[in-house]
Amino acid sequence: MNTFGIIFKVEIFGESHGKQVGVIIDGCPSGIALDEQDFQTDLQRRRSGKLGTTPRIEADVPHIVSGVYEGKTCGTPITILFDNTNTKSGDYSNLMDHPRPGHADYTGMVKYGGYNDPRGGGHFSGRITLGIVAAGVIAKKIIAPISISAELTEVGGRTDIDECIKEAMQQKDSVGGMVRCSCTNVPVGLGEPFFDSVESEIAHIIFAIPAIKSIEFGSGIEAAKMRGSEHNDAILDASGKTKTNYAGGINGGITNGNDIEFRVAVKPTASIAQAQNTYNFASGAVEPLEIVGRHDACIAVRVPVIVECATAIVLADLMLRSK
Repeated sequence: MNTFGIIFKVEIFGESHGKQVGVIIDGCPSGIALDEQDFQTDLQRRRSGKLGTTPRIEADVPHIVSGVYEGKTCGTPITILFDNTNTKSGDYSNLMDHPRPGHADYTGMVKYGGYNDPRGGGHFSGRITLGIVAAGVIAKKIIAPISISAELTEVGGRTDIDECIKEAMQQKDSVGGMVRCSCTNVPVGLGEPFFDSVESEIAHIIFAIPAIKSIEFGSGIEAAKMRGSEHNDAILDASGKTKTNYAGGINGGITNGNDIEFRVAVKPTASIAQAQNTYNFASGAVEPLEIVGRHDACIAVRVPVIVECATAIVLADLMLRSK
């Protein structure tokens, strides 16, 4: 449900327009240096303000309320809270009757019998990924010297990212994108086949990020077009280094010592300024819906750091399990 991990456990909570969102991290080893400043770099990367992101600006100040004493982790559950201060909940008052196409308004209403919080998407909002980023900052400390780097490589199928976003905004529309992630200095032997293979675990948490539609490791979908003689990664030395990396750093669900490489596809933001014809449960008819509020024209802009932190959570859990 809202908890991920076997040893390094992460539980996220909150709603977009509730009082707070946050995360509880259990299983973190003791003695790791940690304070609020450690979170600033990754939180800033996730924060809105860049072209194509929502005008909603939140301070995103982390409040560590448990699990840390005199600047070091205690080995007990770490709780980190973030206040929601910049909300305009009235923008969402009509969505219980007239749900947005492409969003979780309808499915959430049915699953929770109408008791779900619709404001800003409630618990389905990308706002909840703050907890993933916070947990990922701690996970990155655990997995060092493994380094994880993700970047937005294209938007709308194009590499002129800013221009593509500007066009979508001018047309009162949204646009998706592709994010590439690479993990270096990865040791051999992480992963627990079959069901907890490295790909399975990473894919599991990546699909928890709102708007992710696909993930492919190494050669990905292109592997279906290749022959074994092309796709096999020849081993070059005793460390397991390979000539190519079509496997994406993973064989049999286990890391092979080469870089973990994968790409994820991010869909266009569901909330757009164009009027859309969709079913109104109050009137019993298909009617135009005009969505107000503050929304990202390209949520993919803010996804790379979330992908990094989600991946770090997986690798931290697998490393602790291997010990």
